[in-house]
Amino acid sequence: MLISGEIDRRTGLSVAAVLAAALIWSSSFAVTKVVLAEVPPMTVGALRFVLAAAILGLVLHTRRDIRLPTPQQRIRLGGAGLLGITIYFALENAGVDLASATDATLIVAAYPIITMVPEILCGRARFSATRFAGMLVAIAGVWLVVRGQTGAGGDHHLLGVVMLLAGGVVWAVYNLVAQRDDSGASPIVVTYYQTLAGAGGFVLLSLFEADRWSVPSGANLMRIGFLAALCSVAAFLLYNYGLRRLDASAAVNLLNIVPVAGLAWAVLLAGETLNLVQVLGGAVVLVGVTMGLHRKAGT
Repeated sequence: MLISGEIDRRTGLSVAAVLAAALIWSSSFAVTKVVLAEVPPMTVGALRFVLAAAILGLVLHTRRDIRLPTPQQRIRLGGAGLLGITIYFALENAGVDLASATDATLIVAAYPIITMVPEILCGRARFSATRFAGMLVAIAGVWLVVRGQTGAGGDHHLLGVVMLLAGGVVWAVYNLVAQRDDSGASPIVVTYYQTLAGAGGFVLLSLFEADRWSVPSGANLMRIGFLAALCSVAAFLLYNYGLRRLDASAAVNLLNIVPVAGLAWAVLLAGETLNLVQVLGGAVVLVGVTMGLHRKAGT
């Protein structure tokens, strides 16, 4: 009974960690949009993740009690970083730029189902009708949230949709690869090596934007610092911690909180108002996310 209680407590902490990461990430869209008006997308990624890697490296090298992975394990962690940071965020930035906000939000909401497919095929999880239904309910809630927005738009573009879908596949693979980490390293070590590799990938991509480089304003430098310290360091630490005790699809399903939290940030920071449809959609998302955490086998 005590062991079961301990497992439930650890699972609860994992859920809380992923939810905290989702809340932090939900603020990044508005911040990134402001920065993109002055700094090109791949350069934003390079500045954000180079600074994040520097912060993590500073913390890591001031502690003497941290177990470092072997060179082979570092290579695997770096590969996960290239997937979950460089490739995913590059596809997401480009996809959001080309597709409408509605398309982007709905496609991202479908990521849990995209993640569940390789999980089942790889034998990492059993099909659960309850969890699958919960994911569909969460997607419906996101649709209500987006449908209730006014002025959200941008012309639909097939290439943007394809990039966002490809981003979902990359994120699913990243989750599976990250879960297979056998280094025994702490979340901060794992996040450091992933971020270091992701930053290197973004630096290479940013070279194609060299003709558009300029010194960012002081305000945008502060925004980039926010993206690095909170959205890249704190959120990834929390997510990597939570991912250790949750199925990948369950962890990704929790990220459906992002559009709901994004509305809350809009109300708090931008003075926007919510309508009844958006409030209903947020409630539906919470119901779907709760169903998506169902773990009983054979249901």
